[in-house]
Amino acid sequence: MCFRFFSIILLICCSGIVASAQNNPKWDDTNSRDWPAQAKKVSIRSSADGSEQGAYFYASPAAGPRPLIVSLHTWSGNFQQKDTVANLCIDKGFNYIHPDFRGPNNKPQACGSELVISDIDDAITWALANTNTDPENIHVIGVSGGGYATVLTYMKSRHKIRSFSAYAGIYNLVDWYYESVGRKAKYAGDIAASTSGNRNELNVDEAKKRSPFFMQKPVTDRSKSTLSIYCGIHDGYTGSVPISHSLLMYNKLVADFSPEAPFSMVPQEYIQSMLRERTLRGGGDQGTILGRKIIYKNHYQDKVSITVFEGGHEMPPGEVLAHIPAIK
Repeated sequence: MCFRFFSIILLICCSGIVASAQNNPKWDDTNSRDWPAQAKKVSIRSSADGSEQGAYFYASPAAGPRPLIVSLHTWSGNFQQKDTVANLCIDKGFNYIHPDFRGPNNKPQACGSELVISDIDDAITWALANTNTDPENIHVIGVSGGGYATVLTYMKSRHKIRSFSAYAGIYNLVDWYYESVGRKAKYAGDIAASTSGNRNELNVDEAKKRSPFFMQKPVTDRSKSTLSIYCGIHDGYTGSVPISHSLLMYNKLVADFSPEAPFSMVPQEYIQSMLRERTLRGGGDQGTILGRKIIYKNHYQDKVSITVFEGGHEMPPGEVLAHIPAIK
């Protein structure tokens, strides 16, 4: 499939995006440290290099086993960045952890490195040892750079995780580098610095190595896992990540699971239409999610799904945990 072709289409369509589309929205305020009192700051020793990685966590006071929600920080954030998922977990009595995994994605140690995967796995291991987590009820969620990290975890984590929810993620660093160059966005320099150590030089091979889109099937059996991919139809125009990342990542995973499942894939003409027109004519009533109209949705069995909603570069506010299909 000509996956890269569609990213080029969107880059052409969006080349006139103004600088305001690069500004962080309110939910991505990396300077906010507004944490509920119930959430505690801890330090977790890295099993990879012995360094200390911070995290915020909440331990459910319930007597029986409870779910664990692993919420992953955004591209330019770290574990201290405000995360409203924490409040949802406290209200529901779910265990929660918001780990650091080498901080902002602007250096080789971060941005999908082996250290990142190790840090996230270490945080899950720590939470299993320090909370009443049901090991069959672990869920990973993230938006933007956290969506990227969520799918990285899906592909690379050693843990048997029940569900993954990725909003507005970046899945092909090579494409996003050139898309960001076209918009004069700082993310191009971040990707270059992460892959080469130089903000003016992209290492394409390293960028592919860190991109879920170029990875093989998950290293851990995901037959009992669900991956839900979400994106807002206007992202790439009013936001920084074209929806082609989500659509093509979904198609890649369906093809990995079953090359003979064409009806579960997003048709090429649908991808072109959504990129070009920011809607899907004749799509019919697909319902809503978190109060937003669903533009398009599809799924392959109960393993992977794609939902395009009316919105931009965001995880819509609301009961996002209610849309985790496997939580119990």
